[in-house]
Amino acid sequence: MASTNMAAEFKDFADFTQFNAPLGPHTPLGVGGSVEVLVQPRTRDELAAVIRRCSAKQLRYRILGGGGNILVRDEGVVGIVLRLVTPAFTQVSVEKRSVKAGSGATLTALIAHACRNGLAGLESLVGLPGTVGGALLLNAGDRNSDIGQLVRRVEVIDSQGNVQTREHDEIRFTSSGTILDDPVLISAEFSLDNDNRDTITKRLRKAWIQYKATQPFSYQSTARIFKNPPGLNAGALIEQAGLNTTKVGAVAISERNPNCLVVESGATTRDVLRLVDLVRTRVHDRFHIELELAISVW
Repeated sequence: MASTNMAAEFKDFADFTQFNAPLGPHTPLGVGGSVEVLVQPRTRDELAAVIRRCSAKQLRYRILGGGGNILVRDEGVVGIVLRLVTPAFTQVSVEKRSVKAGSGATLTALIAHACRNGLAGLESLVGLPGTVGGALLLNAGDRNSDIGQLVRRVEVIDSQGNVQTREHDEIRFTSSGTILDDPVLISAEFSLDNDNRDTITKRLRKAWIQYKATQPFSYQSTARIFKNPPGLNAGALIEQAGLNTTKVGAVAISERNPNCLVVESGATTRDVLRLVDLVRTRVHDRFHIELELAISVW
């Protein structure tokens, strides 16, 4: 239950705030409990007001994008979760060779807008789930390119609720993620290359076919669990450890991708964590390699 103090702090934001809201349905795995306060602002001004309140009262909050790298504990999440899912945070626009996208826009929408306007560079991201904000903070990509290389500038909201612009050189892009000193990313602008639309479409189709061939079926609730160790493949290590199709409760290792877990009806976060622990232990015992989680447990 939300505390009385928390309910009082968010009384002014009642039109776009829910208390004790189920959080699992907002993640691909679909498991886990509720969050104490779920805030879904409709405008930048509403978001800024929430940030100012949290800063003034020293209230901790987290941002939930597509939820693809989030696992919610069965007992739920204490505190505040912000979701930027309204049109103010999901719009995508194109001007010449630049594409600007709200942090809540899906990667699919970003890639589609770029392709329709004959702009190339985002093809390596095809198939990846989640939002522009999540992909940018993770610096998503492959060994040849990452999304950070394409960023021209971003807009953020600082701890005082002010919108600020950060140019590419002010942002630190690393192999493990993007480092921003500001708490909330609200949009990003990308510099892309002109190319023939049909040529881009062919590359996207090829990348999509290659991606889907190694992923669980689309009707399954699934998530990638481990990061690839340097120079190695987590899925291959799991397979070589003899863990194919291993199951705990209602959670199993995917037959199509050993580095993905598939949850069935009745699954719990406890099932997921038990299977994760089993995999990590078995791989460590066999190869003396510690697999690092690609998901955050809330």
